[in-house]
Amino acid sequence: MTENSLLNVEPLPHDWCRILAELLIKKSWKLTTAESCTGGLIAAACTDLAGSSAWFERGFVSYSNAAKTEMLGVDAALIAQHGAVSEQVARAMACGALLHSQAQVALAVSGIAGPGGGSIDKPVGTVCLSWATPQGVVSEVQHFPGDRGAVRAATVRRALQGLCRLLT
Repeated sequence: MTENSLLNVEPLPHDWCRILAELLIKKSWKLTTAESCTGGLIAAACTDLAGSSAWFERGFVSYSNAAKTEMLGVDAALIAQHGAVSEQVARAMACGALLHSQAQVALAVSGIAGPGGGSIDKPVGTVCLSWATPQGVVSEVQHFPGDRGAVRAATVRRALQGLCRLLT
């Protein structure tokens, strides 16, 4: 690898976790996660970092629609209207995670990792992400290429990266 190519390498999840840890500790804030398509991978990446109890409060794995409703308080009518993979539901998941935790910051993801489950409107690789901070709620839709593992890994990176950028 050349020096220039090293500068263009995307940081790994543990790098984003270290950055996130510093940002949250400086603010005396804690993080909660609400995950669907990643099945707890974001929480696992966060808690892989020693000392994460200082800034990571809890994680929700709400893989089913019922879990989104029961654990996070997402309105079933919202899921029926927009689908579980939608910005509206991701935003509701982030807000619900805050309401059901002691954290000040939340991130939520819902997507279609594949190999099945996609549609013309929402193909495999479609992921909705949302971040809730004291400044408000932000969301976006991403379309990640690759197989199930690649989509899930890209989702973890983007979720952590997005929150770091919001907090700086």
